[in-house]
Amino acid sequence: MGKHKYIETPEKLWEHFDNYRKWAKANPILVEDYVGRYADRVMREKPRALTIDGFECWCYDNDIISDLSQYFANTEQRYTDYQTICSRIRKAVRTDQIEGGMAGVYNPSITQRLNGLVDKVQNEVNITKFEFDE
Repeated sequence: MGKHKYIETPEKLWEHFDNYRKWAKANPILVEDYVGRYADRVMREKPRALTIDGFECWCYDNDIISDLSQYFANTEQRYTDYQTICSRIRKAVRTDQIEGGMAGVYNPSITQRLNGLVDKVQNEVNITKFEFDE
């Protein structure tokens, strides 16, 4: 008999992710800012980006599970049924981050780095001859 799974079905994992997504979008991050002639302190709402780590923390905070890594890694092939949902979750997170970065909602450079989208420039320097002044 296999080990008990804390999240019983792939559909339940998606349901948890959907609840996390709804929570994240309903709970923006408050950022301190200063505006106006007298630099009045205000708290601005900034949209909360979706992340796999954020989803995992949300699951832990809601007493669902403390570690999702086995589901996403398909440890010992015990989570094969979950792979389609895990892929869908990864893509939903990535889409949120990339679209938010492109629209300027999130910091574009952080979004690029998180998703491996950094422009790579290769610089080549070829030294063929050394010359010294005497």
